[in-house]
Amino acid sequence: MMKAITWLASVVAITATAFAATPEGWSTDLDKAFEKAKAEKKSVLVEFTGSDWCPPCIAMRKNVFSKKEFVDAASKKYVLVELDFPNGDKAVKEKNTPLAEKYKIEGFPTVILFKADGKEFTRFYASEFPKTEAFLKHLDQALEKKDLD
Repeated sequence: MMKAITWLASVVAITATAFAATPEGWSTDLDKAFEKAKAEKKSVLVEFTGSDWCPPCIAMRKNVFSKKEFVDAASKKYVLVELDFPNGDKAVKEKNTPLAEKYKIEGFPTVILFKADGKEFTRFYASEFPKTEAFLKHLDQALEKKDLD
């Protein structure tokens, strides 16, 4: 019984940590992100996440998205947006559900890259690139290809 309680306490602690506030450098407002991207001549990176229930999402936040080196590098070319679908916050989940439907999100963590005008130029599962260096390299490659369409 004591082992079960200890295990449960550790799961709760991990979940609470994962469900912390949106990482620094990230927005939660897609419309404002597009306005900012137009003004700053950047693209928009949107991560669709389940911050308190999705193990790959939790790992990506911990290992990539919350890292200063990632935010600093990615923010030079992208406006970063996190759209969360937490089980622990129904209001946030309800606010973001229409966007998941609009963009036909089929799994988490999905990343969509947009031009400043709102046109999608690629999408992928964030967990395909679980390290900061690999993720940033993929973002640069996507930018190189975006104008070839």
